[in-house]
Amino acid sequence: MGKPEAVVAAVEQWLSEVVVGLNLCPFARRPMRAGQVRFAVSEARDDAALMDALQAELEKLDAHPPSELETTLLVVPLHLAEFGDFNQFLDLAEWLLERQGYSGTYQLASFHPHYQFAGTQPGDAENLTNCAPYPILHLIREASIEKVLANYPDPEAIPEQNIRKVTGLSAGERRRLFPYLLSSGAPPAG
Repeated sequence: MGKPEAVVAAVEQWLSEVVVGLNLCPFARRPMRAGQVRFAVSEARDDAALMDALQAELEKLDAHPPSELETTLLVVPLHLAEFGDFNQFLDLAEWLLERQGYSGTYQLASFHPHYQFAGTQPGDAENLTNCAPYPILHLIREASIEKVLANYPDPEAIPEQNIRKVTGLSAGERRRLFPYLLSSGAPPAG
């Protein structure tokens, strides 16, 4: 795994250069600049331990107002390296949110080094919109999303705009922004 500090540094760089730098998420810049993003590194090596970590992060969000803690990125460097396993785990994570009464309060977004949308091939550029250096479970406050989207023109167009942005990256830009794809043996999309 490397040191948790190195894991967080890689995720912060991805968030800064890819998510905010390419403006893939219109509401990521403000909480990042305000220091309201929590980067939690889980040492979980199985689903049960990761479920416990996810529950703890939900409770931490509950315990802090959005002005202090807007969102959490739960980074999972030791578990769910295979995208299929990660994708299956998302069902458990969604079940936890529902079971604990968090539906409508928090939303789960997901990122993975080998992210692959249904109907795409592993090397398709559109998968880059959700590629991150490690598996990540992103907990987002629903009320905050609704507030931002209410003032955002044409939010339905965001996914298509993001696909155009990553598809338009040169091979050099992809290597620079997604170096972990080359080191992991995954194709550099495109």
